[in-house]
Amino acid sequence: MNASMQALLVMDVQRVVVAQLGDRADRYLARLAETVAAARAAGVPVIHVRVVHRDGHPEIGPLNKPFRGLAGTDVIIESNPESGIHPAVAPLPGEPVLDKRFFSPFAGTDLDALLRARGAGTLVLTGLATSGVVISALRDATERQYAQIVLSDGCDDADEETHRFLVERFFPREADVMTSAEWVAGLGGQRSVTGTQ
Repeated sequence: MNASMQALLVMDVQRVVVAQLGDRADRYLARLAETVAAARAAGVPVIHVRVVHRDGHPEIGPLNKPFRGLAGTDVIIESNPESGIHPAVAPLPGEPVLDKRFFSPFAGTDLDALLRARGAGTLVLTGLATSGVVISALRDATERQYAQIVLSDGCDDADEETHRFLVERFFPREADVMTSAEWVAGLGGQRSVTGTQ
């Protein structure tokens, strides 16, 4: 792995998940779409991750507190179009899309193999929610000894206070935290990322 080689992870940016942001959704999507476009233009690999279950949620056991409330619904099931990746950041042909069952993008997927095949030593983390897939990705990637960058405004959470605590207090212990605009500027582009500070 080469720490200078980066890969952008766009995680759980699905229609049903984006809807939880309410009136922040459009601004978040516009900013993330520009970030994804900048990564593509700079030749940074983009890897998409989504959380999805089989119809009927057979993966969810009764002891799974965070997910058991979904059992018996049509939320994040394969046959529901709302489980799809939001069209604002839709994968291009050739961009990998990984399906996972719960939080970590590494659990039950070949993400590690895809990253190593691309020589990526640094993961750039974006997605929904900060307290779900993003923190899970960060901890799992730390165990696997990847360098990490968290885009503070490339993540969001239904709980704004939790998001703020994680990006300001917790994530800097294990990752470099920066805005999308700062990361794009480091790619050498002259793009303006919507809604950044």
